Amino acid sequence: MKPAPFRYFAPTTVDEAIQLLAEHGFDAKILAGGQSLIPTMNFRLSQPSVLIDLNTISALSYIHPTAEGGLRIGAMTRQRTVERSAEVKTRCPLLHDTMPFIAHVQIRNRGTIGGSLAHADPAAELPAVMKTLNAQFRLRGTQGERVVAARDFYVGLFTTDLAPDEIITEISIPPMQPQTGWSIQEVARRHGDYALVGVTAVLSLDADGKCNDAALTLLSVGEGPLLAEGGINLLRGQTISAELIDAVAEQVATRDIEPTGDIHASADFRRHLAKVLTKRALQEAEQRCMVRGV
Repeated sequence: MKPAPFRYFAPTTVDEAIQLLAEHGFDAKILAGGQSLIPTMNFRLSQPSVLIDLNTISALSYIHPTAEGGLRIGAMTRQRTVERSAEVKTRCPLLHDTMPFIAHVQIRNRGTIGGSLAHADPAAELPAVMKTLNAQFRLRGTQGERVVAARDFYVGLFTTDLAPDEIITEISIPPMQPQTGWSIQEVARRHGDYALVGVTAVLSLDADGKCNDAALTLLSVGEGPLLAEGGINLLRGQTISAELIDAVAEQVATRDIEPTGDIHASADFRRHLAKVLTKRALQEAEQRCMVRGV
């Protein structure tokens, strides 16, 4: 299988890449890791006439800690680099724990964090994790730079807030709050497959042991990563208990999501998995709650 003919450009700066995007418009596709784009091109499901390769822009590959305790990650940073980073493990353990769930090592060696986020596959882990972490995406285009929250970035099936002439340049992750726990849970048919359902969770407790902040995001239950607002509202201000976790899991599975069935799983089975995985995620997050910096 071979892709349709295309013109190839390898810019060395972000400005050059944006200029090429603006010049060629919808005829152009961005090549980051290529782990999703190249297979679709080989099957001729995608037939861009222009390919703009970002792999020659070294300035987009980095992991920088911030003074506040967060992280700034360049969009072209390889997923395997994120997985092996000591800074990510210390400052953002949810992201660190997520990386092994993404396909296989060979895929993560080439796949980039920004490429996965821009591709917006509803079954991908990274968009869900970034919504849970309340990350910010820095975008650059011909009109300049802007920052968009991950929770506002995903607008539909494989659809984001990116303008045709924009690229993601950086992901900013805020610092983890004191006494915070995290978890990622998913079920897939085989290791490395896309999840049938996945849940990512962050839970923060105050000095009295009550939930002062929480985030729950599900993947593979809709057209994009879904923030479970109803379940989150049940958690806030409450003391975590087995009964509360059961109630949140029920809320998430029966009211927060509207999954569809396909050849891999029925809608009812996805609801069942959402309930079970939400419960597991909250239990693990509660166990991991810790006081940091004390």
